[in-house]
Amino acid sequence: MIRILIVDDQDLVRHGLKRIFEDTQGINVVAEQTNGTDALHWLSHNDCDVVLLDISMPGQSGIEVLKQVHEEKPQLPILILSNHTEDQYAVRLIKSGAAGYLSKGCATAIMIEAVRTAASGKKYISPTVLEMLVSEISKPEGKLPHEMLSDREFEIFRLLCAGKGVNDIAAQLFISNKTVSTHKANLMEKMNLKSLADLVRYCVTHGLTD
Repeated sequence: MIRILIVDDQDLVRHGLKRIFEDTQGINVVAEQTNGTDALHWLSHNDCDVVLLDISMPGQSGIEVLKQVHEEKPQLPILILSNHTEDQYAVRLIKSGAAGYLSKGCATAIMIEAVRTAASGKKYISPTVLEMLVSEISKPEGKLPHEMLSDREFEIFRLLCAGKGVNDIAAQLFISNKTVSTHKANLMEKMNLKSLADLVRYCVTHGLTD
């Protein structure tokens, strides 16, 4: 029996996933958590075979939870759930230790296949992500500016691209306005961007908008 922990702040998503697995032989949802902090606490006292982890949650983001779990339980497979398209986060997260990257709107059969693949100790790589990984390996040494950002900087960069202001980002990530402003200043400097307009143009040029 494959034991699953679902971590997502949206009730509809958790309940929908639970219904899928209730009707699937050999898979059992053993726990649900609505945020990263509670998920980490649960994992420190309990075991499971696969974690389904939302990337965008209040407080500790899925990116941060992935890194911490990967450090503490490196053998535990973590499948990332996201509303973002694969080209925006998949390669970065798989390189950080994720066992796979799934769209929340993917077919039930793909979700089940990904869970079973991860539980067997393999990574679930969709054809689209595989193509991106091959491209990543074969491209020249130089990285694009946004690929040089830390995970938190990249997360804030994506929210800025989506038109979010500093106050909105701070509220969504449960961090202070000052922290957001500091990350914003650092990422703008790293990317050699002078204004928010420059950042938006960069996002459009590189296909990083939703």
